[in-house]
Amino acid sequence: MTRETAQTLDRGVQVLYALADDTEGMNVAELARHLGVARSIVYRLVTTLESRALVRRGADGRYRLGLGVLALARHVQPLLRSAALPVLRGLSGRLQATVFLAVLDGQEALAVVVVEPPGGQAHVACRVGQRWPAAESPPGMAILRARAGGNTALMSPPAVCAPIAAGSSVIGIAAPVVGVPGVEASISSLLLTPAGGDQSAIVSAAAAAVSAGMS
Repeated sequence: MTRETAQTLDRGVQVLYALADDTEGMNVAELARHLGVARSIVYRLVTTLESRALVRRGADGRYRLGLGVLALARHVQPLLRSAALPVLRGLSGRLQATVFLAVLDGQEALAVVVVEPPGGQAHVACRVGQRWPAAESPPGMAILRARAGGNTALMSPPAVCAPIAAGSSVIGIAAPVVGVPGVEASISSLLLTPAGGDQSAIVSAAAAAVSAGMS
């Protein structure tokens, strides 16, 4: 790959990241200022990305991420599930509790992998597809706090420990999966008794293990 081609690719990726961070979209002039390049260069970049449905131009002349990004994202979740499943099995056995991997889906946290403890002891039921308001539940709060910190391993926030839902006696402990570009997820446990610091540390370590498995 030539240096010029690599630079063009890097600029195209920068356009995608810029649009991902700006829900209002950006026009060519704004993208040019963001990248520090001429408008003609940005125009060629967005034209190419638009031809692959990775960006779309609205009637207001502003560019936003296109549906082609979703097609790429669909291939990430199976990798995330594969990395999380063995970690979740170990975590469930250690805590003797139901644990799950959640991803952010709009304004909700969505459980995509659930592991219940072995042995048939009493535990909290949870199912794949279960949802909680992101801003009001431990799995969603952990993801949102990681997002606020830049979703980097150096800025990983502590685990969230709170009722899984308003008025619930079930305690959720959740820690974000950080440092993996394009992934906003958390590892959570559901407990019938008040949680301690050791349990929070164990959940955080599990989330870190998933992050390492995706890196």
